[in-house]
Amino acid sequence: MMNLPNPVLYAIPAFVVLIIAEMVYGRLTGRTLFEPKDTATSLAMGLGSQIAGLIFGGLVLALGFYIWEHYRLFDLGFHWWTFLLAFILDDLAYYVFHRASHRIRWFWAAHVIHHTSQHYNLSTALRQTWTGAPALTFIFSLPLFVLGFHPLLIAFISGINLIYQFWIHTEAITRMPRWFEAIFNTPSHHRVHHATNPRYLDANYAGALIIWDRMFGTFVPELDEEKCRYGTVKQLGTFNPLKVAFHEWVGIFSDVIRTKNWRHWLGYAFGPPGWSHDGSRMTSDQIKESWAAHQNRQTQPDQQVRQSPENSPAKPVPAE
Repeated sequence: MMNLPNPVLYAIPAFVVLIIAEMVYGRLTGRTLFEPKDTATSLAMGLGSQIAGLIFGGLVLALGFYIWEHYRLFDLGFHWWTFLLAFILDDLAYYVFHRASHRIRWFWAAHVIHHTSQHYNLSTALRQTWTGAPALTFIFSLPLFVLGFHPLLIAFISGINLIYQFWIHTEAITRMPRWFEAIFNTPSHHRVHHATNPRYLDANYAGALIIWDRMFGTFVPELDEEKCRYGTVKQLGTFNPLKVAFHEWVGIFSDVIRTKNWRHWLGYAFGPPGWSHDGSRMTSDQIKESWAAHQNRQTQPDQQVRQSPENSPAKPVPAE
């Protein structure tokens, strides 16, 4: 068994240096924006996430060991190819988790923390959840243990994936080379994911490899003519770390106790974010549909003008 460290702990000093460097770059160029209270909240959320990891991480790892010891199909060991295969499959598992976290409110309650900043800079990458383990988000990694990947190997690879995702939280980088944009997640792709523009909602769930979004139809490119607006559809409007961490859980509880219908309970807890039993709110799908209908109404008058008899080309008059 290899002695694999926690790579995130070793990367923290580099995170701090890069955040400071981006601040200086933003001050000199104006291309990246920092708001002191917002940055402080992101740092507080990152610290709280590390503490939560210490509290719950051992239990999750113990479950991984139990499944690996008793239910694994293969013993894959530690080889160069298992590291590579684990990276690819762990990234696929992350895509599934990430997509579910935007489509199922229970998981969204844990994940929404990462989307609460209205700024997009490297400090935003540190704005992580405190409630991922209680929300059972680790279940998306369990099939990897059944396949035979060692829990310590998956923990190490997941850390590498998390480190990769740090640098894509910036507006300082516009586009990477075309071949890189085609395979990997980049700042451009991830800006779309964090955007609240209806065009960009529920897109680009990738961790490190954007190929999953291209394969499963969730890829949306960033358009130069439509700048990304960040945050959540309904902005939280607070820098209080406790409210940031728990506001959606409070929302679920408040919605559930207002109704006695158990189907409504399930809808509020496990339906898509924005679902309501009386249609008083809008899900992301409904927001996109409304936006698309508005776009169609705007383009139809232009099409009618172009196709009207007054604007049609004159027909040739037959010779007598």
